[in-house]
Amino acid sequence: MNDLQNRSTTYRQRHRVSGRTFRVLRVTYYFARLGRPLFLAGGVVFHGLGVLVALYRGATLNVPALIWGQMVVTAVQLMTHYSNDYFDLAADQANQTPTRWSGGSRVLADGRLAPRVALVAAVVLGSVALAASLWLALAIRPGGLALPLLLLALFLAWSYSAPPLQLNARGLGEITGAFLIPGLTVLAGFYLQAGRLEWLPFLAIFPLSCLQLAMLLAINFPDAAGDAAAAKKTLVIRWGPGRTIRLYLAALAAPYVTLPLSVVLGLPGTVALAVLACFPLALWQGRRMARGAWARPAQWNSLGFWSIGLLMCTAVAECLAFLWLCGCVVM
Repeated sequence: MNDLQNRSTTYRQRHRVSGRTFRVLRVTYYFARLGRPLFLAGGVVFHGLGVLVALYRGATLNVPALIWGQMVVTAVQLMTHYSNDYFDLAADQANQTPTRWSGGSRVLADGRLAPRVALVAAVVLGSVALAASLWLALAIRPGGLALPLLLLALFLAWSYSAPPLQLNARGLGEITGAFLIPGLTVLAGFYLQAGRLEWLPFLAIFPLSCLQLAMLLAINFPDAAGDAAAAKKTLVIRWGPGRTIRLYLAALAAPYVTLPLSVVLGLPGTVALAVLACFPLALWQGRRMARGAWARPAQWNSLGFWSIGLLMCTAVAECLAFLWLCGCVVM
């Protein structure tokens, strides 16, 4: 009898532990999904591009600045992902047409975690980014503009969805994202290595900022109905489909139309050719959008995927071009 009771107790204890472990794993999974880790690769690529431009311009690799700089970039990205889901919760709940690339992570909207979890995570990650920025400026000392650049990036990232500015709800999110995500990230990577500002990183940034703008416009189309219901007035809602499509096509064309001028201003021809190599994908995306793919829900996942793909392919192509040029300089 005692043996049977012992077995029963052991069984209950084992399954209680297993159930607790399962709950912990489930919460961990949804917490990680809330942070949208797939998008962190973009921060690594953009920061790395800035580093490579600096090395091409004669800087010596500063490993501590590289590590701490990437820590700031990743912490700011994660902070933005968690804060966006928290402050955009009403729009995400109203959104009946989310895609893999828009509409948030769906973790809070589907009730998988309490919203407060996202807010606390965002505040903690913002604090980490701030502390790492201060350490960079005061201990590693890459240059006097390091802290202002990083603080500006932190401020704009928080203000994207969070009050009081809520830039994305005021029709300024797309422009802010184009300036912040490739722009300040590449610029910070360059400055933390070179300790100065030059014209070249801006020339490398321009195509990426244009493509980032186009990408943000593309992924905001599926969210338009939910955003409008929650009084979130993105540029897509403020401008309407017609003007937004024209802006999208202009942003898509600008990197290639301006390439000759960029070369004249100092962009290496190898880098220009790397950007140009992605033109067929841009042309295909532009034709799809011009022919009304933005209005067809069946096309939305594909439009988002290839808009992100075009941006990242161009960024990686630039990285490879500068990496090759750095090798040529060494040889």
